[in-house]
Amino acid sequence: MTSIPTPGRDRLPSLTGLRFWAALLVVLYHLSRQVGTVPYVSDGVWYGRSGVTFFFVLSGVVLAWTYDGAGVPVGVFLWRRFARIWPLLAVSVAVSVALWALMDRAVSLKAVVATLLLVHAWFPQPVIFIGGNPTAWSLSDEAWFYLTFPVLLAVLARRSAKVWAWTAVAVSGAALVLWLALSGVSPATRLWALDYLPLTRFLQFALGVVAGLALKRGWRPPVPLPVAVGLVVGWHLALIPWSNAVPDGLWYSPYTASQLLSAPFFAALICAAARADLDGRRTGLGGAWMIKLGHWSFAWYLLHEIVIRTAVFKWGKPAPGGETVVFWAGVLAVSLALAALAYQCVEHPAERRLRGRFGRSSAAPAPPHPSPDPSPVHTRTRTRPPA
Repeated sequence: MTSIPTPGRDRLPSLTGLRFWAALLVVLYHLSRQVGTVPYVSDGVWYGRSGVTFFFVLSGVVLAWTYDGAGVPVGVFLWRRFARIWPLLAVSVAVSVALWALMDRAVSLKAVVATLLLVHAWFPQPVIFIGGNPTAWSLSDEAWFYLTFPVLLAVLARRSAKVWAWTAVAVSGAALVLWLALSGVSPATRLWALDYLPLTRFLQFALGVVAGLALKRGWRPPVPLPVAVGLVVGWHLALIPWSNAVPDGLWYSPYTASQLLSAPFFAALICAAARADLDGRRTGLGGAWMIKLGHWSFAWYLLHEIVIRTAVFKWGKPAPGGETVVFWAGVLAVSLALAALAYQCVEHPAERRLRGRFGRSSAAPAPPHPSPDPSPVHTRTRTRPPA
């Protein structure tokens, strides 16, 4: 009996570092929407919910890079993914529901059960899909990605680079078509179908899978990392005048477009960072502290909205200006510290213990450059379109 290859972390360290920045984008988005705005910063992160799109693309890239040719049985793969996300999900839901109770806000039992079963994003009712922990909806999408990944990999792995390229074009174009096609449905239905439904978000994951396969087989993106960073930043800055002209509630606002149409920019960023690592170039994303922050990002994602909600309940929203900056700083510090604690005490040890149950079995040798396990992250909502 030989050991099943365990996907090692940080062989592409810049991807781990990027996880922190994507999580920060989501956290600043929620602070801006739920607490109060900070000049200039909030303008740039007003549509930072797109950080979840980054994580969906990253999941596809990392899983394809790690498992293509690894010979890992489907059951072992799915158990690893369960071990990766479920223990901390369960803890975060318990904490979130307990705090809702202290605030005298009822939580649907059906929502809690659906969340723990990772099926809550399939329900069109907001009371279900934002569940006991509103940021956890993205894990329902990730669960769907994991279930379909073995089939997707089997279909695409044997195809040519030309097929991968056309697949990338097709899934990117399909997102635009969906955005236009659902313009006539009710706002509530459109919001759920485009922002939460796993079938829609699957397009972003599939884009990541073909990008990961191409990288694994030797393709290198022509766009250097600084240019890719500029494209992502430029995209978010371009949303500012669009936002000023069109209210979020309208179908042609940048709210949903920022999430659906940002996937190619994020794919370019991820591939450019991976290329830099493979070429042995420093990126500023793979240092010891960036790796540590990247490891904490999943817990930060799941816990930060709980901290925001609790702080607003206890102290109310701060006055504009300096009070808002101080409030932001306190939330960032406390939520990141709790994330570090959750990673060390819950997420990492639970994952290792659960994975150990499938630690020995026959399988092919590990892939030559296994990459960091993806961590889904996600976001919360507001009274405007929920996030």
